[in-house]
Amino acid sequence: MMRSLHSSLLVAAFGVFALGACSAGPTPMAANPAASAPATPAEAVVRKAMNSLAAGVKIDSVRPAPIAGFMEVDADGETLYISNDGKYAVSGNIIEVASKRNLTEAARAVVRKALFKDISASQMIVFAPSHPKYTVTVFTDVDCGYCRKLHSQIADYNKEGIAVDYLFFPRTGIGSESYNKAVSVWCAADRRQALTDAKNGQPVPKADCKNPVAMEYNLGLHAGVDGTPAIYAADGTQIGGYLSPAQMRAKLDELAAKPNS
Repeated sequence: MMRSLHSSLLVAAFGVFALGACSAGPTPMAANPAASAPATPAEAVVRKAMNSLAAGVKIDSVRPAPIAGFMEVDADGETLYISNDGKYAVSGNIIEVASKRNLTEAARAVVRKALFKDISASQMIVFAPSHPKYTVTVFTDVDCGYCRKLHSQIADYNKEGIAVDYLFFPRTGIGSESYNKAVSVWCAADRRQALTDAKNGQPVPKADCKNPVAMEYNLGLHAGVDGTPAIYAADGTQIGGYLSPAQMRAKLDELAAKPNS
């Protein structure tokens, strides 16, 4: 894919834009591994329709949608709905009226939680209080203004009982200047201080070593990150864009209070 499914299809068609985040640039298409045989005739039709929308897109899963006559498709970090006859594609959120629950975001959260579960603390840069009440995963870019604003308040997030697990998402892609800065931060003797320095606009000595930056960037693409910071709760729900410490704590409290949390 010359661009991600999100940028090539959704942005073009619907003008999607994330507030409180630095937007990501075009991203290369990941290779599409051989898919398993479709479980139903409808799934085969839907897969064919998806590939006609975005040739070679990586389809992660196809399952019955919460609404009759459609399948729910996870592809390239996005959730779409394709009619069983392959004639119609719908982008947007399905809201259950009675509960006011966003069923689309709930489906995305399940996918993200599965993606994040195998990332260990040793592959992150962590800023945490002694006994955190909540932990968030934040995809960050050294050069993003909103990311720098968030990090300037890192002590206040920690005071709110929030641990911040940073993953790198250099918006300009692998091999870019921002990517190289992220690598230098990771390879520094004190990663936390190097990240703080970099986000304060201070130079970080160039360094190279075995690092997870490319893996984290690709993980972000798979999770649907299209801007930074991208902030996720422990259950995979995206709660921001940039949020102030008080706003983030309120969001996490609200999420924890929901019966299905």
